[in-house]
Amino acid sequence: MSRIDDLPPLRDVIARHDLRAIKALGQNFLLDLNLTARIARAAGDLSATTVIEVGPGPGGLTRALLAAGAKHVVAIERDQRCLSALAEVAHHYPGRLTVVEADALDCDMASLAKPPTRIVANLPYNIATPLLITWLRAEPWPPFYNLLVLMFQREVAERIVAKPGSKAFGRLAVLAGWRTNAELLFDVDPRAFTPSPKVLSSVVRLSPRAAPLSCDPAALEQVAAAAFGQRRKMLRQSLKSLGVDTMKLLDTADIDGTRRAEEIDVARFVALANAFTAMRVAAK
Repeated sequence: MSRIDDLPPLRDVIARHDLRAIKALGQNFLLDLNLTARIARAAGDLSATTVIEVGPGPGGLTRALLAAGAKHVVAIERDQRCLSALAEVAHHYPGRLTVVEADALDCDMASLAKPPTRIVANLPYNIATPLLITWLRAEPWPPFYNLLVLMFQREVAERIVAKPGSKAFGRLAVLAGWRTNAELLFDVDPRAFTPSPKVLSSVVRLSPRAAPLSCDPAALEQVAAAAFGQRRKMLRQSLKSLGVDTMKLLDTADIDGTRRAEEIDVARFVALANAFTAMRVAAK
């Protein structure tokens, strides 16, 4: 394991501050500094960028981001036990690290950093998907961030980058594909973490599209949830849960009702969402 700074090894930091990972917080600390440096590099040139990190824990990725030249890092951590370890990192990189004690799910991240902003994080598994959906639904668009580099369980990562026709293609892929270009970069072995999770993890990079197809995010999410909620059924059946005239909805979106959810692309889902929105407005 290579050194990226003069701070103590992460295992020593964890032992000294008694930072045993808490399962209820979704904590799996990434100790391999080679990997944290690789994640930081995946975010590109950070010299003029403020990076928001969620769940820094003992600060392994935080250190890598700062060592890679990030102009400033805003680390959001809800676990009070980690604050003293992060304070040591802040002391080592004076003026470049701000630690915010907060629950990321309740945090107004757009207000925490001046643009340009990127979000780079080894996300706690239990809040990873809700956070991503929040970022994908951000308004106005383009959003306050210009890049997401995030760690997920491998299964979730595959659902984010999935294409139509694949078994992994679903609601998450529709939302991610609508507003971003999403790519799976590399896998991370469970042994790189403490404690070791029972699954592979993967790093995903999402680049916001400057001008995605116009659509109400809530409507798109609702249509996708209905379609994939009964993914083995034809759309003319699965979309009945939306409470509108299903055949009219499909005709307006110019979609064959005998097709199944995984067979239509993101643009068709946007057309469905727009037709759904128009029908609800007309019904008022």
